[in-house]
Amino acid sequence: MRFRPAGAAPSVAAVAPPAETPEPKRRSFHNFFSSVRYSVEGFFAAVKHEPSFREDLIFALLLVPFAIILPVNAVSTALMIASLILILIVELLNSAIEWVIDYLRPEQHPLAKRIKDMASAAVFLSYINCIVVWTILLWPSNAVWRRLVG
Repeated sequence: MRFRPAGAAPSVAAVAPPAETPEPKRRSFHNFFSSVRYSVEGFFAAVKHEPSFREDLIFALLLVPFAIILPVNAVSTALMIASLILILIVELLNSAIEWVIDYLRPEQHPLAKRIKDMASAAVFLSYINCIVVWTILLWPSNAVWRRLVG
């Protein structure tokens, strides 16, 4: 696929529908296990190549046991862990977006910066979400504090 400058009209060939519709993907156990393998490879690639993801992973790994041992109900524990996993998910997406931008446009460009900044803002918001969830669930007026100290 060729990229066109911003504001340029697409050519007829670029918007014409394909001559044949592709047949639907067939799913099998082999496809499923291949998908799982690719996901695991992507996870370990992020661990190897992304310092921010490693930091977020350490953060999550330290707080998940704490969420489990706190004297809160199962739903609260699940929310606390889910807010941590959300950080990891958004960080993976942020890293993927940054890699794609660097691949497609290695030179500096204001739109590339804006895209990267927006992806980074999503990570920031996932941290805010985590802080809000944990604060609400561990607020001193909740029963958690009475169970911890008394």
